[in-house]
Amino acid sequence: MASSGIAYPDRFYAAAAYAGFGGAGAPSAAAISRFQNDVALLLYGLHQQATVGPCNVPKPRAWSPVGQSKWTSWHGLGSMPSAEAMRLFVKILEEEDPGWYSRIPEFINPQPVVDIEMHKPKEEPDIVPLTNGTGTSSIPEPKTISENGSSVETQDKVVILEGLSTVSAHEEWTALSVSGQRPKPRYEHGATVLQDKMYIFGGNHNGRYLSDLQVLDLKSLTWSKIDAKLQAGTSDSAKTAQVSPCAGHSLISCGNKFFSVAGHTKDPSDSITVKEFDPHTCTWSIVKTYGKPPVSRGGQSVTLVGTTLVVFGGEDAKRCLLNDLHILDLETMTWDDVDAIGTPPAPRSDHVAACHADRYLLIFGGGSHATCFNDLHVLDLQTMEWSRPKQQGPIPSPRAGHAGATVGENWYIVGGGNNKSGVSETLVLNMSTLAWSVVSTVEGRVPLASEGMTLLYSNYSGEDYLISFGGYNGRYSNEVYALKLSVKLDLQSSTKDQPTSDSTSRVLEPEVEISQDGKIREIAMDNADSKNRNDEANEQLLAALKAEKDELEATLNREGLQTVQLKEEITEAEARNAELTKELQAVRGQLAAEQSRCFKLEVDVAELRQKLQSLDALEREVELLRRQKAASEQEQAALDAKQKKQAGSGGVWGWLVGTPPDDDDSESS
Repeated sequence: MASSGIAYPDRFYAAAAYAGFGGAGAPSAAAISRFQNDVALLLYGLHQQATVGPCNVPKPRAWSPVGQSKWTSWHGLGSMPSAEAMRLFVKILEEEDPGWYSRIPEFINPQPVVDIEMHKPKEEPDIVPLTNGTGTSSIPEPKTISENGSSVETQDKVVILEGLSTVSAHEEWTALSVSGQRPKPRYEHGATVLQDKMYIFGGNHNGRYLSDLQVLDLKSLTWSKIDAKLQAGTSDSAKTAQVSPCAGHSLISCGNKFFSVAGHTKDPSDSITVKEFDPHTCTWSIVKTYGKPPVSRGGQSVTLVGTTLVVFGGEDAKRCLLNDLHILDLETMTWDDVDAIGTPPAPRSDHVAACHADRYLLIFGGGSHATCFNDLHVLDLQTMEWSRPKQQGPIPSPRAGHAGATVGENWYIVGGGNNKSGVSETLVLNMSTLAWSVVSTVEGRVPLASEGMTLLYSNYSGEDYLISFGGYNGRYSNEVYALKLSVKLDLQSSTKDQPTSDSTSRVLEPEVEISQDGKIREIAMDNADSKNRNDEANEQLLAALKAEKDELEATLNREGLQTVQLKEEITEAEARNAELTKELQAVRGQLAAEQSRCFKLEVDVAELRQKLQSLDALEREVELLRRQKAASEQEQAALDAKQKKQAGSGGVWGWLVGTPPDDDDSESS
């Protein structure tokens, strides 16, 4: 191997640094991009075994699959010696990445705690989605071209810099100069980012619902239209049809596809419709869901939490406002109607929602038919309990139709209206401290002070951007605006020393994740004097969160496979049950016919018994008559004998005839 020139334990420390493992065993973005989830988990366990020793920490709680996966990987190594764990770590790394040694810096500090900031993340494939549709970043980190990097990647990076180079100032909205045929102006549309492209679907223009699918290439800032069809069947030869126009729906990206959930249509269905778009085939398909789907609606919020979609509120087809809560499991496509405890938000639509630490769902603003809200509600997805914590800083004014996007623990709110005018401030809420602050303010009737606009997050060359599109503020807009975020804002939010109430502390990360995240935050605090190290510390925090998210998705995928298998077995059992039910109904019909036949036979038997009883009486009468006849015959015989005797006593003639006289008669003669 190329690494044969360096001995242990220095070789292990060099390999750990290259793989992106710091002193606490937390993988950096490099580990995410270089290895599969199962390999990354194994490397994590070996690193812990080599640097800490056998696992003696208690098993994490059941609601933390990421922590459980890490604990299982480490605990499964048992009492493996540290030296053996080091050698196995290097062996696995060399199998996965044979040329790793040639890409490490010449100077390697052979210390157990290796600063992961000295390593650049590996180039990530273009198929990684930019965002998940809720503003949570899943964009690849800025690409660093290696010595043997391709020219195509270098050109892509130049194009990106040219596209966003017009945004020079921080915390100031700038209209982007785009090319291509712009989409029709609209609001209440759906938007998401997938594979370096921003997709716009549907919306409302002059009171008419739209069904077009437009895409903005974020590298070249060029608009184009996709001729998408709706697949009417599941086979390859299935017919295609036009997608129904809709507005007030939600567009959520997940993996290499995205979903359109709910929305108002001209001919609404009874329940929420979920459509899936495949960018490779450019086709929509209706997703078959299980369980009890929610009633159809528009203006709801749909938030991606792990591999589930959390749907809250909205307005149904009869203009009835809702505040119900539903969860769609994307692994099994099964709806779950949630009955949370506590006081839920009042029924509303056109609000915004965000997820913090994969545990807390935040709901802000929205409107009813008569008023707008500025209240903040938090739902603990572990205990399913609503709360209304105390907010810090300047409380935002009531609004509805605004848009939101999350960047780390910061939740940005843009636009909206209050039945009188549009809202011009761009706000940010630190979801850990629940402290509001104003990022920027726009002047005049610009699209950024509109209702029904969309807001997305993107990251290029180490800079964070918010991208907005569309909206309505007296006129419909099709403008694209971008805002470059300041790195200092995240640091101030993390280090700001403010007293928080008990209700505010509920929005902190889960206990099982505090230890690791706390160490990451300490690194950022200790390096606050250096801007570069602060930037890298923030990147490390985001990378660690991304790593845990990927590991969680892998764990849920494995569990999802078992769920799908169980679901198939249930389907087969239901089919078998249906067949047995039909057979049972047939047997019941036959049994009823046999029971009717038996009843008739019982009636016949009763009649026969009556006849038998009559026959017995007749037999007794016949026997009596026979006896009477026999007695009569005996009497007749006796009478005949007597008559014959009398006839024989008539004289000689009688004797001569053949009847001899009795002795008594002879003597008497």
